[in-house]
Amino acid sequence: MRIVLVGPPGAGKGTQAAYLAKNLSIPHISTGDLFRANISQGTQLGQKAQEYMRAGQLVPDEITIGMAKDRMAQPDAEAGFLLDGFPRNLGQAEALDGILRETGTKLDAVLDLEVPEDEVVRRIAGRRMCRKDSSHIFHVEYTPPKIEGVCDICGGELYQREDDKEETVRKRLEVYHTETEPIIDYYKAQGLVVTISALGKVPEVTKRAMEALGRVA
Repeated sequence: MRIVLVGPPGAGKGTQAAYLAKNLSIPHISTGDLFRANISQGTQLGQKAQEYMRAGQLVPDEITIGMAKDRMAQPDAEAGFLLDGFPRNLGQAEALDGILRETGTKLDAVLDLEVPEDEVVRRIAGRRMCRKDSSHIFHVEYTPPKIEGVCDICGGELYQREDDKEETVRKRLEVYHTETEPIIDYYKAQGLVVTISALGKVPEVTKRAMEALGRVA
């Protein structure tokens, strides 16, 4: 299957993508991983991306599209893939259509994870990271530490990242509504969108997603 995963920040796209890719035996291709891999390997696209990032500028679409195209051409993606974070806007969606036409393939589904805006803010703004180990993550409501502000695992100080503050989260949502949400209508016109609720426990959402994808397979 060839799937695009969409949804607002805090919808749990990364978590669901990992489970779905494993269940469907296809590679999970995320924009973040693409950038990290190209930069660490010193590819031409990675070097160009790094120049923009160092200058504090947005990486142009053509670089992101180039990275995605190279990754989708790898042998493990021949039978399908799950795209997470790409396409991010209409230009990238149109470019993806062009890439798939070149290879004589097409998307099977666009899985839209739906979460109310207030829940997105609650999920992200409540997150607390450990200063000693960033893999130790808590949530003031859902997974609170035993002692407020102290990591249960290593005793490090828990803090709220700037990106996780409510004001920043709401700005990120505005960008999502403006740039990414239009691709949902673009794919709806192609009859590809499958929308599911991303509320509930992770296994419940995964089950919901697998059932929805089973209906379009």
